[in-house]
Amino acid sequence: MDPKAETPQTGAETPPRRRISRRASIIGSVIAVIILAGTGWLAWHLTHPSADSAAGGFVGGRRGAPATTVGVATAERASIPIVLEALGTVTPQASVRVTPQVSGVMQKVLFKEGQMVKAGELLATIDPRQFEMALMQATGQRQRDEAQLDSARVQLQRYKTLLEQDSIARQDVDTQAALVKQLEGTVVIDKANEGTARLNLGYTRVVAPVSGRVGLRTVDVGNVVSSGDANGIALITQITPIDVVFAIPQDQVGELQQNAAKGVAMQVTALDRTRAVTLDTGTFASLDNQVDITTGTVKAKARFTNSELKLYPSQFVNVRLQVRTIANAIVVPVTAVRMGSNGEYVYVVNTKERTVSLRPIKRGQATVDKVVIASGLEAGERVITEGADRLKDGASVVLPGDAPGGGGRGPGGGGGKRQRGAASAPDAGASAPAAAAPASSSPTPGAPAAAAPSAAKTAAAEGPTPEQRKRMLDQVKDDPEALERRQRFLAAIDAGDPAALERWRSMRERRQNGERSRSEK
Repeated sequence: MDPKAETPQTGAETPPRRRISRRASIIGSVIAVIILAGTGWLAWHLTHPSADSAAGGFVGGRRGAPATTVGVATAERASIPIVLEALGTVTPQASVRVTPQVSGVMQKVLFKEGQMVKAGELLATIDPRQFEMALMQATGQRQRDEAQLDSARVQLQRYKTLLEQDSIARQDVDTQAALVKQLEGTVVIDKANEGTARLNLGYTRVVAPVSGRVGLRTVDVGNVVSSGDANGIALITQITPIDVVFAIPQDQVGELQQNAAKGVAMQVTALDRTRAVTLDTGTFASLDNQVDITTGTVKAKARFTNSELKLYPSQFVNVRLQVRTIANAIVVPVTAVRMGSNGEYVYVVNTKERTVSLRPIKRGQATVDKVVIASGLEAGERVITEGADRLKDGASVVLPGDAPGGGGRGPGGGGGKRQRGAASAPDAGASAPAAAAPASSSPTPGAPAAAAPSAAKTAAAEGPTPEQRKRMLDQVKDDPEALERRQRFLAAIDAGDPAALERWRSMRERRQNGERSRSEK
């Protein structure tokens, strides 16, 4: 076979390959970079506020970080109570288990379980017959011995008379005198036996030793009871007044002892488990005489009248001890105080310029939500309580109630391009009527009346809903100045003010953009 005949002739069918020039490659690369940059700008523009809203973030006349929305509070003078909180246990002043003193059959039970009894009140009786018989026996024996003693005394007197007449020996007189003394001792023993029998008879009546509440009874009528019974008849617990024992840090012992030595009455409040309900209010009573080395605390006791019987023995309660009160102190919320490398500080608001300044302070005592400022702050100054993590000294802020887009200039101060555009709009509007004056020498009579309803309809259609209005006012209800600014802003919207409507549209657009970016994330 001829090789030349088998070789396909492709030169005439396939065009020659054209090489891309260097210039075309560069142009394509530039176009790709421009497309990527445009895509990135569009993504940033959709997920970030517009440049107009950040125009207020100028610091010192130059472009800086956008203004930060913060929460504020006013430093004020108030009396701050210094309190100690602890967990305490309700302890009765007396808890007595009533036990019979004699053995016998329980004859009567005269109390009810849970009854309040007074000291000396009869609780139960034991069969007294055997004790009555024992008393009669002791009484009869005493009377017999007393009769023998009387006879011996008469006989001794006779012996003394005969001895004076020298008619009897002295030994007989001495023997009779010894007999009299012996019988006198016997009578004393008989009286003691009679008293014991009478006492045992009295023990058959079981009475309450203290006032208090009777617990559940452990014996019934007909049971044989004795002084050796471990459970006794009943348990009486004194609950009015009642004590609460709690532990305090050893560092606070000195101040408490000084107050006690001066006779200062320190109020103690007993709270329930949730700290929401006050059970009773009492006074500080005493301190223990040693520190518990395992916990570093000292036991203390407070006394409560417990007139409403809300405190129960062995109940766990939250104790709040008011040590003293700092009067006329400058206080701010706890969240306003921050810690830095040079110590504690606060951000103080410059209301006119809408900027903040870092102010070192010295703090004092603190409560749950308030802290005393010992130095570095004056009453009436406003401090930052929220959003301080994003601030620096001299930073611009947006206070609650400021109109959006106003940056650090306050409501109505909207700096930036939006303000300049709004300012140029009246000039353009003023030139238009001047140019149209030759065509129409007088305005249409019904034009102003028709413009007012149109503006009102626009405000009603584009303005905030009643729910949005209520939410906007509730956010600044604690700041009278911000509340007044926001009310003026809403009134301007209702009046159809173009600048106010434009600010409201900007707020709505930013909110929608923020919700869209969060949903995309």
